Amino acid sequence: MQPLSRRNALLLGGLGVAGTAVGAAGLAWTLTSRTAPVTGAALTHPAELRSANGTLALELEAARGRMQLAGRPATALGYNGGSPGPTLRLRAGDVLRVRLLNRLAEPTNLHVHGLHVSPQGNGDNVFVTVAPGASFDYEYGLPADHPPGVYWYHPHHHGMVAEQIFGGLFGAIVVEDADPIPAAMDRVLMVSDTDLDAAGYVRSVSQAERMAGREGGLVLVNGQSNPLLSALPGQRERWRLVNACVARYLRLQLDGQSLQLLGMDSGRYPSPVPVEEVLMAPGNRADLLVTTAAGESVLRAAYYDRGSMPGMMGRGSAGRDTTDPSRGVPLATLQVAGEPAAGPAGLPPRPAPADLRQVPVAARRQFLLAAGMNRGPMGGGGAGMMAFTINGREFDAARTDTTVAAGSVEEWTVINTSPMDHPFHLHVWPMQLVSVNGESPGSPAWQDVVNVPANGRVTVRTAFKDFTGKSAYHCHILDHEDLGMMGVIAVR
Repeated sequence: MQPLSRRNALLLGGLGVAGTAVGAAGLAWTLTSRTAPVTGAALTHPAELRSANGTLALELEAARGRMQLAGRPATALGYNGGSPGPTLRLRAGDVLRVRLLNRLAEPTNLHVHGLHVSPQGNGDNVFVTVAPGASFDYEYGLPADHPPGVYWYHPHHHGMVAEQIFGGLFGAIVVEDADPIPAAMDRVLMVSDTDLDAAGYVRSVSQAERMAGREGGLVLVNGQSNPLLSALPGQRERWRLVNACVARYLRLQLDGQSLQLLGMDSGRYPSPVPVEEVLMAPGNRADLLVTTAAGESVLRAAYYDRGSMPGMMGRGSAGRDTTDPSRGVPLATLQVAGEPAAGPAGLPPRPAPADLRQVPVAARRQFLLAAGMNRGPMGGGGAGMMAFTINGREFDAARTDTTVAAGSVEEWTVINTSPMDHPFHLHVWPMQLVSVNGESPGSPAWQDVVNVPANGRVTVRTAFKDFTGKSAYHCHILDHEDLGMMGVIAVR
């Protein structure tokens, strides 16, 4: 096998995190707000709710309200009065019960992104509509062998997903390790972006930004702007990172520190992989071990070119400022000082990840992701908008696009016919990455969001086990999903 190119190594999920530089359109905060974001405050974490005796039951209220963002008063969307919402900590085999209360002026629902749970009924059913003023009782049963890792929850009501997440509706889910990994600190870091106007309200975005995939000029970690993390030299920390941005890629770098990648999404590598950077498409999660060295380091989202459509203006495309692509966006600052800590304990052994590459497949399918001019009045964006399609069709909840036999293994090749990257997400069933543009990972890599490079292709294999029912696959540039780049899958 030929050695991986730098670009495809990044795309294979183990060697980089991407964040685009803030473009001219991304200066809304500094140009229109009365006060700049407060930086350098100590990192805070959302409230944590833990399961007990195999169950976690809670209420999540989705509402617009006043809260702190970037250290300043803002009016945004949040769960239980904050953004991010509470972090939910579970164990394999647990039952999660959530009563979703909709206090918004528009419909919403809930998706538990990455969890391997049933999509039927009141499970991870993204076809549910929770009307304004209404509630819905979700129940998710995690299998006894559910993979540990970091997941997240967010709305998934078609046509409103990008707007509601950009507004602040998201939170983290952690499925604990059966054998804990020794770490001095366990940090959940949710990276999001948004824009606030002069009055502190989340601003509306243009149609051009929706077509490009909106990127906010205010990039936050746990709702804070460049917060401060403090540590002693020589200690091991665990950083569970979530890319909760609508369209921004995060190419994470932390110069001067030792980083090891445990895995991406629900996948784990056979042993931690030393990395210098990690590429996270929208929706991806990264599980990192940081062994601290004395000094100050900046966690930075370096520039990443995700492409654009010809003539398309707006954040994330031709409107981006690339005059200093090496500078990137500072996300958080790590200060390491004091007496050195005792060296970290050894890591518990882990089972080898499953490998479907030698397993017979029941079917091979192709999925063509395309963006082009809308030829009719019924497209997801309306007249004058581009059409975002899979296999030539825009999303229709009443149509089943793909039918799969329960218990089978299938191989899918996702082909991107456009000059911009599209991250492909499959609900419920994780995907094993087989190749990116013909180049394969050395060891099994499992993800639920795989980036499909501009004019490129990705091949994955999936075992459709444990559950039946109807679910979805889509582009995780959430504006593109809302504009039609989504399909319906039925497992029977």
